[in-house]
Amino acid sequence: MIIFLRSLAFNALFYLNTLLFLIAALPTFFMPYRAIVEVAKSWGRVNLVLLRVVAGIKCEIRGLEKLPPGPLIVASKHQSAWETFALLPLLDNPVFILKRELQWIPVFGWLTIKGRMVPVDRGGGSQALAAMIERARAELADNRQLIIFPEGTRRPAGAEPRYKFGVAHLYTAEGVPCVPIALNSGLFWPRRSLRRFPGTVIAEILDPIAPGLDKDAFFARLQNDIEAATARLIAEGRAKMGNGG
Repeated sequence: MIIFLRSLAFNALFYLNTLLFLIAALPTFFMPYRAIVEVAKSWGRVNLVLLRVVAGIKCEIRGLEKLPPGPLIVASKHQSAWETFALLPLLDNPVFILKRELQWIPVFGWLTIKGRMVPVDRGGGSQALAAMIERARAELADNRQLIIFPEGTRRPAGAEPRYKFGVAHLYTAEGVPCVPIALNSGLFWPRRSLRRFPGTVIAEILDPIAPGLDKDAFFARLQNDIEAATARLIAEGRAKMGNGG
């Protein structure tokens, strides 16, 4: 019952906080795009505070020192909504690759356009992939950090991975390092659930993959690196949950 009540309170505050930040972000339409990026990073920080104080969910970021400066691709495991905001404050000038339909949402979608997020038409085939790569190249040229979820959608903690090959095309086309991120957020913020379970979300920044690998070698290494680390973090998280830690 306590978890349910804390989850209910957090969910209400999360959406209220999001609404307030959407309103606060409206003036950024008349400012340089970096203004909305900074608002989004602040939104992420406040969400992390709400998670800790209201839902009892802390976060631990490992391997920050492995983030190289400058433009790069950040390829993250995707288990919950947590990583859609918690990764933002870690990066200087982040930009998401997101599905095109999100930009159709009033206000929110307009702000993603103002922030120069990179849309992708999932059903658009090779033409959509080429357009995404071209847009991504323009953002990387502006010294940005491109966040992509290689599986395309949230997967439950421990579920069989379903990586899409688009990330390999992006890596070989852009010629910048790719930084994999493993995490166990799905243990504490399960997808399609209103419950938030207390504990510590761990996100681990793994060794960067330097440019130069061919598509298949990169794709295999990326999946192996992320999945091995994610399995370890899930086991660690479950052990702590079982011990009440």
